[in-house]
Amino acid sequence: MKFLGIDLGWSSGASGLCCLDWQDSRLELIDLRREDATEDILAWVDTCIAPDESGMIAVDAPTLIPNATGMRLCDRLTHKHFGRYHAGSYPANLGLPFAARTVAFGLSLEAKGFHHAPAIAPKQAGRHQIEVFPHPAIVHLFGLERILKYKKGKLADRRIELARLRQLLCDRLPTLEPALDVTQSKLLPSEIPFKGTALKAVEDQLDSLVCAYVAAHWWYWGLERNIALGSLAEGYIIVPRASD
Repeated sequence: MKFLGIDLGWSSGASGLCCLDWQDSRLELIDLRREDATEDILAWVDTCIAPDESGMIAVDAPTLIPNATGMRLCDRLTHKHFGRYHAGSYPANLGLPFAARTVAFGLSLEAKGFHHAPAIAPKQAGRHQIEVFPHPAIVHLFGLERILKYKKGKLADRRIELARLRQLLCDRLPTLEPALDVTQSKLLPSEIPFKGTALKAVEDQLDSLVCAYVAAHWWYWGLERNIALGSLAEGYIIVPRASD
């Protein structure tokens, strides 16, 4: 079983991509990269998961947008449940510039047999896709009091927060179930860059790693230890439940 995380560039720019493999009851990081063009991302999906293989793809982007204006139900629910952590999501509707790209990407995955899975029986084979949002996932998985603010603000402050995320991924993912140990992986960036462009590249990769882990967590536990905000008809976001 493969788990892919895609930190999709909503309008343009590179997307972070991560592939995890489930073998012998353990997760292993087998790819971590960035790609620019949609066709290259979809080709990478085919490389990671053959047409006859099972896989779960978690996309950080609104791939289901039924509303012409306003905000989706799942976006409102992130503000309701995670606003106190500063983890409310950006609103999505069909009138916004990114909508055509993100919806088309979800349809491309469906054409490859990856169907939306706002509900799932744990540990079952199949080809599925889900929408995820790294900020609340990071808060719940790692027991934080607020999000790590590595996306906005001064470069020096963003670098500190991104370094915190990298350390949490190394320290905490091996302690969770399913466990993922990335400490010895040569794929994980060894340093957090000082320059903005290079920093953004690492940010995209670490976000995609979070997405891939959420995909594995959803497959492993289903609703027992995850929350599905919204619905298939209105758009949904999968978030791990807070750890004990």
